[in-house]
Order: sequence, then structure tokens, then C-alpha cells
Amino acid sequence: RARAAEPGPLRAPRQGRRDPVLPRPPVSDDALGAQGEAVRLQLQGEELRLQEESVRLHQINIYLSDRISLHRRLPERWNPLCKEKKYDYNNLPTTSVIIAFYNEAWSTLLRTVYSVLETSPDILLEEVILVDDYSDREHLKERLASELSGLPKVRLIRANRREGLVRARLLGASAAKGEVLTFLDCHCECHEGWLEPLLQRIHEEESAVVCPVIDVIDWNTFEYLGNPGEPQIGGFDWRLVFTWHVVPERERMRMRSPVDVIRSPTMAGGLFAVSKKYFEYLGSYDTGMEVWGGENLEFSFREPFGDVTERKQLRARLQCKDFRWFLENVYPELHVPEDRPGFFGMLQNKGLKDYCFDYNPPNENQIVGHQVLLYLCHGLGQNQFFEYTSQEEIRYNTHQPEACIAVEAGKDVLIMSLCQETAPENQKFTLQEDGSLFHAQSNKCVQAERKAFSDSFVPLLRDCTDSEHQKWLFKEHM
Repeated sequence: RARAAEPGPLRAPRQGRRDPVLPRPPVSDDALGAQGEAVRLQLQGEELRLQEESVRLHQINIYLSDRISLHRRLPERWNPLCKEKKYDYNNLPTTSVIIAFYNEAWSTLLRTVYSVLETSPDILLEEVILVDDYSDREHLKERLASELSGLPKVRLIRANRREGLVRARLLGASAAKGEVLTFLDCHCECHEGWLEPLLQRIHEEESAVVCPVIDVIDWNTFEYLGNPGEPQIGGFDWRLVFTWHVVPERERMRMRSPVDVIRSPTMAGGLFAVSKKYFEYLGSYDTGMEVWGGENLEFSFREPFGDVTERKQLRARLQCKDFRWFLENVYPELHVPEDRPGFFGMLQNKGLKDYCFDYNPPNENQIVGHQVLLYLCHGLGQNQFFEYTSQEEIRYNTHQPEACIAVEAGKDVLIMSLCQETAPENQKFTLQEDGSLFHAQSNKCVQAERKAFSDSFVPLLRDCTDSEHQKWLFKEHM
């Protein structure tokens, strides 16, 4: 975690209502989904088709969501000690809740908004800011504006173009009036008492970035799957993918109570609270991020890198060129991987499913000349990382010199050869729309086969067929 911002002036105590901004309308215990109960509709014909279409469109069963109250209450499934916590409401900071959305379904979006208003103490909730990231669905235009206009403390901001989650959230943050920014996804449901612990922690330490426990709502049945046990903390793997982990023993020993705050190396990113002043001090989000999925780790890794003024002055004095100039003029032989999503990573066979191209030379001095094999996919890169280039090469570029898969004249095995500036015909493979790898020089396709007298598999050239053993796809991770 980066160092704290400069402390601000003491907060003046406030007076105000501690009950929620809006009272929650009564919902019958027999209503669909009441108290977070699972709902399984027995549908046929047109109704079943509409449900399946809603899942295809939103990846959530919106057909069911539209039939569940926007005001349903969830059961209390948390540690009973949480209720013993007392808060000085008059001294806690106020918050702006920011909800960015793009083409979100009506019921999940409105349920999120009402859930915030019906569980957040009026004295603490400055406002709810909805940021429309250039949605084009009709229900999110005048109908939404009309619905929100009758709600207290709710503002709607519309982007003038598609921004992506990061910049959409920043639109909301720049307009926020609260002392704390609380970011939520656009398909959430809040418990009573969800907000106070987040603001209390920031009241104690302004540089704290606080994440709530994130329970699960089943996408298909809308069952609330709360867990009263110990929450998990955030981590990451070396693919820079966010992961959940159990709380380590060293952290348990530090905690004085089961409901103490838990330190976490990273955060999930969808739901968190941060002092607006500290968020700006850290440089907010990286505005170059186009989509979600990396901003949470990047924000978790913020660390001051010191004063680089001297180094920048040195570069100016020496009139240094940029790295592109170095690649083009000093080291033009170095292949720069192409930015082609879907054309690098593990090359997996569709027929064998769990088997991928694998090349493991005996040592660093004998990169080429050996046969390409198939082994169980492991997702760790290295000997299973390949790149399919615009020259139709299959490059093995985790080592130097870089090698390309090739076929020797009159043979059917795939071997590794040095790449050429212009790809020779024996190194060209056409990855066709159906996933087949066609080698034009031999007029054959690459097929996964069991090695003779062995339990292992190899890719070989065979006459082209519709077999799944001749279909391949690139996967970036498991």
C-alpha cells in the first residue's frame, strides 16, 4: 500500500437521520426470491425461450430477476459480533456511491439503486451517482431518467462516448461531493449495516482502501449464498490474474477478534471504498485502461518510485531516442510479438482437449532441430507458449534465438527451426476458421496422434479431414 496522504483538517461533527434514505416497502415472505430464497421456474415454450434469451443477452437470468421484487430483503448470515459494533455517526465521513453501467438489465440495476437507498443511513450517504457508459438500450434512456428523477440523492451522468469501466468510474468520481468514494457494480444487493464498517475504517486511517465481504447471488436462481464463516483475501498469480486465498496464519494471529479488519494484498475491484482525497493523491485510476480486469491489481500495487528528475534531465541532455528507435535501428532482427488476441498462448487440440503443443529443447544451446510434442496443458507458458504471426508462422519465442515450427521435406513430423526474416514455405501454417492448421507446402493438416508403442501424443501431418483431432485453438490461460 502506498504511503498516506497528508492529513486533512478535523471533520466537523454533523447531525442527521440515522435511518436509511428510503424506507423499504414490505415484501411478502411468499414472494418470489424473498429472503434470498432460490427460485426455479418450470417454463415451457415461449416463456422458456424468453428466459434463455435473457441469459444469452446478460449472462444472468433476467427473466427471473424481472419477477423478483426490487426491494427484497436478504437474510442475515454474518458473524453475530458484527451487530455489537457501535459507530459515531456524527463523525463518520460522508460517501458518494458510484455505480457505472453499460446496457445493464432494468431490474438488476434498479435493485442495486434501491438496495443502496434502503440500507444506507441518510446522515452518511451524500449521493448515489449512476454513470451511463453510453448505453444504447431503450429502457436506459428516458425511462431510466424518469425513474431516477423521483428518487432522493440520486444523480445520473451520461458519457458522450463509450469509455469503459475505468474512465466511466472516473466521471463519477470527478463529480462526487462525498468525502469517500464507494464504488459498486451495477448488479448488487446490500445488507443493512453494510456501509458503516467501510466508513469507520477510513475514519480511523484515511489511507485505508476498504473492501466489503462479497457474498454470491446465484446467476440463475437468484439464491443468496451468504457465508458467515471467515472471508477470503485477495491475491494474484504470475499471469496477473486476481485470485482468492484463505486468510494466512500470520494475519489470524494479528487479529484480536473474528470481526477485525483483515489486511489483503490486493482487492477484487468491483466493490470498495476509498477517501476521495487519497484516491486523487494516488493518481486515481490509470485512464489508459480500456476494459475492466486489471485496474484492481494496478491500484493495489501503487508504490512511490522516487524522484526521477535527474534521469529525465540526463535523457534530455543526451537527446536520447525512444525504445522504438532502438528496436528499428539498433536491433531490427529482434521479433516484436504482435498484438493479436487469440493468436498466442497454449495451442490446444480440440479432440484431446487437455493436450497442447509442447517443445522442451535439451539445453539453451540446442534450441532447434528437435520434434514438437503434445503434453498435458499446464498454463505456465514457457515450453507451451507459442505465437501465431501474420506471416503464418508458429513461433516459439520464449528463448533466443527465436524458433519457428517447420516441416522437413518428405516428412510428417513437426520440428523446430530458426525463424527467417521472410517465412519460408515449410514454416507456414494457415490457421483456418474451423481451427484446422493447414500446411500448404505438403497440402496436409496437423493432427494429434498417439505415438507408436507409447502412451504419449505428437502432432503429425495427415490428409485433411473433419476430425476434431485436426482442430486447434490458442488459449492464453487455463
